[in-house]
Amino acid sequence: MSQRVNQPSNQIKLTNVSIVRIRKAKKRFELACYKNKVLEWRNGVEKDIDEVLQIHQVFLNTSKGAVAPTADLQKAWPGKNQDEIILDILAKGELQVGEKERGQQLEMLQKEVVQIVTEKCVDPTTGRVYTSGLIEKALEGLMSRNQNSATTATTTNGEGNSSAAPAENNEKGKEKAKDEPPRWTGVVTTKSAKSQALEAIKALLYYQPIPIARQRMKLRIFLPSAVAKKVKPTISEMIDQLVDEDFGGDGWNGDVICDPGVYRKISDLVGKEAKGRGRVEVLDTAVAANDED
Repeated sequence: MSQRVNQPSNQIKLTNVSIVRIRKAKKRFELACYKNKVLEWRNGVEKDIDEVLQIHQVFLNTSKGAVAPTADLQKAWPGKNQDEIILDILAKGELQVGEKERGQQLEMLQKEVVQIVTEKCVDPTTGRVYTSGLIEKALEGLMSRNQNSATTATTTNGEGNSSAAPAENNEKGKEKAKDEPPRWTGVVTTKSAKSQALEAIKALLYYQPIPIARQRMKLRIFLPSAVAKKVKPTISEMIDQLVDEDFGGDGWNGDVICDPGVYRKISDLVGKEAKGRGRVEVLDTAVAANDED
């Protein structure tokens, strides 16, 4: 006679689970998610939250099926409803995976980060993009540099004067943090590929392990006649190249090449001086060599 194992009716059996965990208000909260979907959600690839969550529920312990009480949720997230809490955990929580899965995720993130950096940076002497292999080696060099710097700093601090007042040390620490140069310590699973690529670019531009610069942007700017003569000289100082321009009856149109870092300044300037009648359009976010010819 076959035997049947009875499962409690109030127990939800979850399979193929990836857990996203966060600690808040002295409690641990968890979400049960589908494998590989959390990173896709964080990277903006997956838009449907139903494809990410196995169940719309916050747990104290997912493996035991212990649901988080409403009182605990409200203490940790005052005034937030469950949907808002779930979104916060998805964004900020730590993804719990096995070593093999973590290795696969890190490898995938590494490739994404390198690809983004490759697309956004060039050799300033030639204007050409680097291969992904060269970018990867440059980032590996930065990792080794930072690890060596951290070891040296730890040794130096250990030999320093320990009689300094704690408050003084704290203030010095804050000042040092403000002036801290960008660092690259490798990819992590808690940040999106895009945000990590921007961190990598800052470190590459700062240390220059290889000659490297950001790709230029191509913008189309319109200034109404009333402000064109006043604002154009300032814009000319910000840009790298004026590709094309036209003075019409309604104002000035110009296609320009500029560093991505000045895009916001140009946009703010046009908005302020033209009082909503000017325009700044992005024609290309990555202009390679000879694109402007």
